Amino acid sequence: MIRDAGVAQWQSRAFIRPRSQVRSLPSAQKVGVGASKDKVVGPTPTSGTKSYATVKENFISLIPWLIIYIRPSIVYNMSMAKLTMFQPRYTITPRLLANIKRIAELVTELNYSHFSKVVLLDFERRAREISAHSSTSIEGNPLPLTEVKKIMKHAPEHARDSEREVLNYNRALVRLNTLIQQDSNPFSFESVERVDLKLILDIQKTVTAGLIDKLRSGKLRQEPVFVNNPQTRQPIYFPPDHQDIQRLIGNLLTYVNENKTKIDPLIIAGIFHKQFVIIHPFVDGNGRTTRLATKVLLAGMGLNTFNLFSFENYYNQNVTKYFQNVGLVGNYYDIQGAIDFTSWLEYFTDGIIDELLRVGNELAKSNNTPATKLQSYHHAVVNYIKKHGFIKDSDYSQLTARARPTRNLDFKKLIELGLIEKQGKGKATFYVLKKQNSN
Repeated sequence: MIRDAGVAQWQSRAFIRPRSQVRSLPSAQKVGVGASKDKVVGPTPTSGTKSYATVKENFISLIPWLIIYIRPSIVYNMSMAKLTMFQPRYTITPRLLANIKRIAELVTELNYSHFSKVVLLDFERRAREISAHSSTSIEGNPLPLTEVKKIMKHAPEHARDSEREVLNYNRALVRLNTLIQQDSNPFSFESVERVDLKLILDIQKTVTAGLIDKLRSGKLRQEPVFVNNPQTRQPIYFPPDHQDIQRLIGNLLTYVNENKTKIDPLIIAGIFHKQFVIIHPFVDGNGRTTRLATKVLLAGMGLNTFNLFSFENYYNQNVTKYFQNVGLVGNYYDIQGAIDFTSWLEYFTDGIIDELLRVGNELAKSNNTPATKLQSYHHAVVNYIKKHGFIKDSDYSQLTARARPTRNLDFKKLIELGLIEKQGKGKATFYVLKKQNSN
């Protein structure tokens, strides 16, 4: 498919000239029959040493031919340079500016708030449940939230595809949250060298594991794809050719790197989200990979409790509106020059505000509820395990005067809150800190 008629025209002029004409350039011709050697325009086998004037004359005679052969290359290279530059078009509207300011206020307020560890752990678990449900539901997964919670809790060994989608997404969330908490954020706005394609490929490989051919998992697509209207099931968007994917993704990551200190991180994350969907670099898992990578980018805002939020939840409330804002209709090559990110950025920041407000309100309500509040004896159990690696009931009896049935209730509450887990049976029963589930 010809992208640029001008480029194609110059290419044809540069490469279809017969070889015979190349061999009969003026540099091998004389001015006329019987001309003397010192008037030879170009060197001949018997020319010998030429004067400065003769050499100059030779060079001048070659200029028209050099123009014919060099100019196409210049035009072609300039056209390709233009194609490789990613400069998204958007406008900082009053609404977008107000959203950015509001988000900054909410993030600061949350970062200065204090929540118990129990509440934070409970919200992190709930956030992963909501995120896994919402993001897979957007892509058509039929499982309700109640079923998703059961699957994530028990992690069936022989899972159906719909169940595996949920487990894969949860596994990716856990891994990315770990990266963020370890300050090893590949998309961190302080670490340029870690923003690369590897993270994106790893995310896609995780969310599609066991769902598609291994040769297509964790790799950019090598075939054409199209996007259907979720209601009519008719093609509405034709993404870039697979030959252009590597370049387009590279340009997007370069844009993120080069502008991370120049442009608000919310703008960077929003542009990344939409442009990634536009490029559609994978055979499957594009949406899930986009939303996970965007979550990591947003963590660079400095939101300390970022793993408590599920921005996918906002999109899932109105999937049609999400697709209308993030997607395109038509052929990428026909509409690429007319893409404007403004309305998407307004919608994108609306969603972040909605989720920050929702979780902030719920955190405030949950911080002091009896169900999640720990007493001194609960803390004694957790601290003992941290020091010794495990605790048995006999150990706990040395720490408190509480009766055995009551001690059992204490262990049960800590298990329900996801802080500890029971191991062994009978007299050999002991308790350890619960590891974060990555299934």
